[in-house]
Amino acid sequence: MKVLITGITGFAGSHLAELCLQKPDVKIYGTVRMRSRLNNISHLIDSLELHECDLRDPFAVQKVLGEVAPDYIFHLAAQSFVPTSWKAPEETITTNILSQLNIFEAIRHLKLETRVQIACSSEQYGLVYPEELPISEDNLFRPLSPYGVSKVAQDLLGYQYHASYGLHIVRTRAFNHTGPRRGESFVTSSFCKQVAEIEAGKRPPVLHCGNLDARRDFTDVRDMVRAYWLALEKGEPGEAYVVASGNAYKIREVLDTVLAGAKCDIEVKPAPELMRPSDVPVLMGDATKFNRLTGWEPQIPFAKTMQDLLDYWRRVINSEAA
Repeated sequence: MKVLITGITGFAGSHLAELCLQKPDVKIYGTVRMRSRLNNISHLIDSLELHECDLRDPFAVQKVLGEVAPDYIFHLAAQSFVPTSWKAPEETITTNILSQLNIFEAIRHLKLETRVQIACSSEQYGLVYPEELPISEDNLFRPLSPYGVSKVAQDLLGYQYHASYGLHIVRTRAFNHTGPRRGESFVTSSFCKQVAEIEAGKRPPVLHCGNLDARRDFTDVRDMVRAYWLALEKGEPGEAYVVASGNAYKIREVLDTVLAGAKCDIEVKPAPELMRPSDVPVLMGDATKFNRLTGWEPQIPFAKTMQDLLDYWRRVINSEAA
């Protein structure tokens, strides 16, 4: 089986590549850009076939898909940091929508029998009222960021290409996921990196934070990529599936969990620059539909996820100091 992962150098992409390598008779391909950093997959390089490709270039996309002719495509590449989408809304929307459109058009023109998983997001739902929780596939979309709007477009484009052309497309609406290798800009990783730097004496014992009252549904990335695989193995084409733990943690609880594992006392200070123009108050998902179809459920406790992420940053900081 030939598996192509877009965004293979990223957080989820690297974990998905690890999962795929555990499966028999699977050849893994990945798309990279000229400026892609390979840190996350450096330990896997010898087992992968990488293709340089700007997914916004339709000719480059068609060339790669023609050469690889993948059985599965996991489309994870995107501008995925919500705050960046306010600073660069045009780039976020253009990158996320056009990249996916080019993949669909290449599959159509090459007449490939490829199964495609689209990594959608809980940010699509945006403003959710208390009586609408937990969030299922039937909730309305009220996105509160340009990133959320781009993900709504990706989601609906996936449905349209299945309905119009019969492409085998499965949409996974993943809620927050974290774990080792999470980008330092994301809240869980930011907390853990700051703690690791404080422990190493690289910064004063003060941790800076944004809104601590928002509630988010966190799943370990290693559980999330299992869901991605199952989505293409067992998911119905044209369908959308919420993938979530069903637990909503206040960001304050996340911070307390991280600080409980710290090796020194740390002061917490709010930072105005970390506040968003508008923030989604609560995101909590209901994965019942996906669970009934595939049997998937999270296996890794949240406390372990955060401990593993903190230990990851300790290793990174210590290696930089060596």
